[in-house]
Amino acid sequence: MRILILGGSVFLGRAFVTEALSRGHQVTTFNRGSSGPDLPGAQAIRGDRGSDRDLAQLVAAATGPDGPWDLVIDTSGQQPHAVSRSAQLLREHAARYLFVSSVHAFANWPGEPIDEHAPLHECPADSPPDQPFSTALKAGCERAVLEQFGDRSIILNCGLLLGPHENIGRLLWWLERIARGGRVLAPGRADLPVQLIDARDFAVFGLDLAERGAGGSYLTTALPGSSTYGRMLTACVAATGSDAELIWVDDDRLLAAEVQGWTELPLWAAEFEDGKPVGIWQADSRKAQAAGLRCRPIEETVRDTWAWLQERGPREKPYLQRDIPLGTDPEKERRILDGA
Repeated sequence: MRILILGGSVFLGRAFVTEALSRGHQVTTFNRGSSGPDLPGAQAIRGDRGSDRDLAQLVAAATGPDGPWDLVIDTSGQQPHAVSRSAQLLREHAARYLFVSSVHAFANWPGEPIDEHAPLHECPADSPPDQPFSTALKAGCERAVLEQFGDRSIILNCGLLLGPHENIGRLLWWLERIARGGRVLAPGRADLPVQLIDARDFAVFGLDLAERGAGGSYLTTALPGSSTYGRMLTACVAATGSDAELIWVDDDRLLAAEVQGWTELPLWAAEFEDGKPVGIWQADSRKAQAAGLRCRPIEETVRDTWAWLQERGPREKPYLQRDIPLGTDPEKERRILDGA
């Protein structure tokens, strides 16, 4: 296939490029060239997806001697206006459009379990440009793709992505913290079921769907109960060879210590909020599993990520989630552990 990837230089986009090239596909990436290096073997077109003039390069490439795109993979769409414009311009120049959405697009997540039939947030496809961040924006992006490509669309609602080249740093922070050894604050309970998917498995599934001409929407994450928080952290201890001792501290004590979920302790959130259960790890991915999604063991993802971290070397910037630093202050960690 002749594949256009909107993005393609970091993490999930990189995983798509690597997998597509390994299958012998012809890959072109479209990005500004500011987030990461291009992968050898992929052709790069430079541009900003917010610019019609830059997007016109993609139409020109599709009307050249190589012909139209067989598949567009959109890993970078965050604003409905920008996604709508790229899908509109490429509608007559691409056979299929795969859009990477998120569980955030569902209005009831994480308050309750969800599947592909759960309602989306009320965000229109024609939202004005440059909207402030909102979890609803992905829902508008989905609608934009469906308006232009209809049943030629593939919508993948990703869950929590991990793996080598991660660009947020959730698993990376845990690996580095555990590598330092000593007593380590482990949040919640060790047997808490979690749904964690390797970005490489996500890319394999998306390309499998496209190659066989499938369409539709898929909640693309690991099956509920496929792993646990304890299994993930134990894998970090094994991968790093650390002498770390995991000290499990329950949700109530963490909340009393004003620990912020997702940021101070990455990948952790209290199981109950205002007395109500939180459905973060209850996304029903059975449809994707039936369509061929296969997820590698968390131990393999952790091991490969640690190996990549050793190759990458020390980080130059703090890990951030929407400008909020990830990780627990060592002194705060010590105080909590002393009271455990």
